[in-house]
Amino acid sequence: MYLKDNHNQLEFENFYLPFSGHLCSDNRWVILAGQIPWQQIEEAYGELFSEDNGCPALSARIALGSLLIKERLGISDRETVEQIRENPYLQYFLGLMEYQDKPLFDNSMMTHFRKRFDKEILSDINEKIVEPAMKDTGNNEIDSSGGKKDTSDKDENGPPSNEGKLIADATCTPADISYPTDLSLLNEAREKSEEIIDAMHEPLSGVRRKPRTYRHKARKAYLAVAKQKKPGVKKIRKAIGQQLRYLKRNLGHIERMAEEGLLLYLDKRLYRLLLVIKELYRQQLWMYENRTHSVADRIVSIYQPHVRPIVRGKAKSPVEFGAKISISLIRGFSFVDRIDWDAYNESCDLIEQIERYRKRFGFYPESVHVDKIYRTRENRQFCKEHGIRMSGPPLGKPIEEAEVLKAQRKLQHQDELDRIAVEGKFGQGKRRFSLACVMTKLAQTSEVSIIVSFIVMNLEKILTGILSFLLFVLWRLVTRLRSIDLSCRSHRLAAA
Repeated sequence: MYLKDNHNQLEFENFYLPFSGHLCSDNRWVILAGQIPWQQIEEAYGELFSEDNGCPALSARIALGSLLIKERLGISDRETVEQIRENPYLQYFLGLMEYQDKPLFDNSMMTHFRKRFDKEILSDINEKIVEPAMKDTGNNEIDSSGGKKDTSDKDENGPPSNEGKLIADATCTPADISYPTDLSLLNEAREKSEEIIDAMHEPLSGVRRKPRTYRHKARKAYLAVAKQKKPGVKKIRKAIGQQLRYLKRNLGHIERMAEEGLLLYLDKRLYRLLLVIKELYRQQLWMYENRTHSVADRIVSIYQPHVRPIVRGKAKSPVEFGAKISISLIRGFSFVDRIDWDAYNESCDLIEQIERYRKRFGFYPESVHVDKIYRTRENRQFCKEHGIRMSGPPLGKPIEEAEVLKAQRKLQHQDELDRIAVEGKFGQGKRRFSLACVMTKLAQTSEVSIIVSFIVMNLEKILTGILSFLLFVLWRLVTRLRSIDLSCRSHRLAAA
């Protein structure tokens, strides 16, 4: 059940604080609260609930605001609740009418907040937040240099010309899992299968003997190889074969106990693990028999079976384990265009990213700045048909004229400089925010965490722009006062 919040928040000056305190209007959370379209978010959020069934849910501002606070401060769910309870500015950001010294909700509600916001809703929220900042004063067009575009000589009946720059790239957001190896995965699956057998046998404890699992021998065999600094290939293969046989024996016990109806005694978590372990055993057995290390939809974590290995080819980490994302960067604002847990070729997303740019502004970009993998013949042909210049060297025979070649190389160098911005955005997300290690465990909640990170980065850019403008106005005012003071002094000296 959801009760729509019809009352508006009190004026800034009327927010009650104990001990006759008051809030500062230039605080970052106060400024950010005015940059988010809370009413539009409230309407979209209310459609997820029934109007007359269930307990009343917390408002959309509290739900989304809590996720933004957690991501911006880089803290845990439990610490987020405590920070909100202690900080009146955070309570104002969440839309409270006055300061409260009690927790607004339990920390477990943060998981429910992530489940209620899917990636489509958050992408739409990101668009609504960025849209006012993307518009120029007086019209809806953008200029590649960031200034106002002169459209006095443009034919109003003709199609709009291409304007602006689109920067696109892809990266991987690693999940919070240990580095997977075949031996460690099989050992973990074997231990969990033993836990499942214990849970299914518990009602029969004292009635008949529990099936033998040889867990101590299996553990000893695993440690004999895992503790070695550099075990050989033959030793690893022998250990994998042993763990496969132990796991096969345990799964056989589970099948026989399931025929007796003992699956009813497994909770949801253990039953889910059982399904994952069966698939993991099938994959590992196939790779063992075929002497390969690759299989379709390979499981690398029994707790997060949706995570897949993403081959990136980087020097630091050739393979990363997490979601692969494609983003567009326009005037410093980032948009998440695709999130996928399977590896894919990001060049297939470029045409759709260009069409989304046209949908936002009503015209195609003047130039597209991408790396080498995007420069396929299909993408080049699409850009050529729509008058879009793609960064990088053109196809065909190199130009021999010195002046033209020099100008072309200068333009390519500038294109590479412009593309640095998207790498910096990835660096900001992975160093300052949580994109370097996504701590959430479910696929849906992980996708929400990723998009929230980009929303917070866009809010950071908006906040930086506002503060920079205020500092500029203050500097101009101080400069003006100094010039007036110097002029008055010169007049007094001349009169003397």
